[in-house]
Amino acid sequence: MTDYQSCTTILPPIADQKLLPKNRRIRSLVAYWILGLCNNYGYVVMLTAANDIIVENTNEEEVKSKTRECTYMSTGIILLADILPGLTIKLIAPFLPFFIHIRVIICVLLAAGGYLVVAFSNSLYLSIVGVVLTSFCSGFGEATYLQYSSYYDKNVISTWSSGTGGAGVIGALSYSILQRLGMRTTLLIMLVIPLSMAISFWIILPKPSEQDIAHALEIQKIVNNEEMKNPKAAIKKKLSLIPGLMKYIIPFSLVYLFEYFINQGTFELIQFKDSFVSQQAQYRWLQVTYQVGVFLSRSSVNLFHIRQTWIMTIFQGINVVIFTTEVIYYYIPNFYIVIALTLWEGLLGGSSYVNTFYRISREVPEENKQFSMAITTFGDSIGIALAGVLAIFAHNKICDLPMP
Repeated sequence: MTDYQSCTTILPPIADQKLLPKNRRIRSLVAYWILGLCNNYGYVVMLTAANDIIVENTNEEEVKSKTRECTYMSTGIILLADILPGLTIKLIAPFLPFFIHIRVIICVLLAAGGYLVVAFSNSLYLSIVGVVLTSFCSGFGEATYLQYSSYYDKNVISTWSSGTGGAGVIGALSYSILQRLGMRTTLLIMLVIPLSMAISFWIILPKPSEQDIAHALEIQKIVNNEEMKNPKAAIKKKLSLIPGLMKYIIPFSLVYLFEYFINQGTFELIQFKDSFVSQQAQYRWLQVTYQVGVFLSRSSVNLFHIRQTWIMTIFQGINVVIFTTEVIYYYIPNFYIVIALTLWEGLLGGSSYVNTFYRISREVPEENKQFSMAITTFGDSIGIALAGVLAIFAHNKICDLPMP
């Protein structure tokens, strides 16, 4: 018996059956919003804390002594630790057996482990290990929950996206506020997040209905029969789907390459001395502003749908030029303009995410949807990983430049 076959439901009395679909639908939408929030929360917190993690583990002599105030290590290194493990697991997850309960247990343990390791670390390297655990949780969780979404109402994609956007705002904002209590205390408080993930999946989320299970098992039976008869042919079939998915993956990857280069390659170098926000806090609050934009746009797909996702790539490329020239020449007159540009950057990134997966949910055949959802999550990860490498290189080059 497979994991799905054990997910049967007992139908209520006939008098109550009319209430079941609406109740199930609301519960599944709410549960997927919370799962999206919990899955991405740790990832966002680690990026928001990136500058603090580096500063707390940097000696004064390791700060560049030239006219620009820079640490020798870019926050891009935290970005790589926060994305490369997730990228690896996203690439592998679509080919792994889909035992949903085991997968969720692993995600909960990885999330809790990440917070604990960073909270109690006494070196940069140990902190990076904690960030890596959080990354594994985020990547594995995204691939898992998006695959599992095919058993529910199509609108769970929208609430999942909204939840991941909410993770950005709530994660960045809560860290920026709680950081006054100290990093260790803040991260220990955040252990409520993995607990919330478990409650959402095992208590709030209804089990797939008998009709959903029967439909899914019918499709899965065909897939499993093909895989059992000829595993090599099944893998080849999955790989053959990838070229057709490039129209989704390429624009998606480029948008994330551009925006994370901005976030980890330029945010820490933006410095306004006469601002309502202190220089030390400017990085954190730019991350908060970015996440607000992501949240708003990831929650927008039910209001309007953008089919031409490549448009976001062009606009995000323009943002790269603006932010990069700003940290070299410092020509933007005040911090408010940077905040507005950061909000716009977040809106573009969130729109790219939600519209890409919404298109897949509507355009890809039912039997290929699970694999397509899972493999497309690899697209943003590869873009973010490349952004981390470029951010480190750009950070060092810009820090070596004289002030204009």
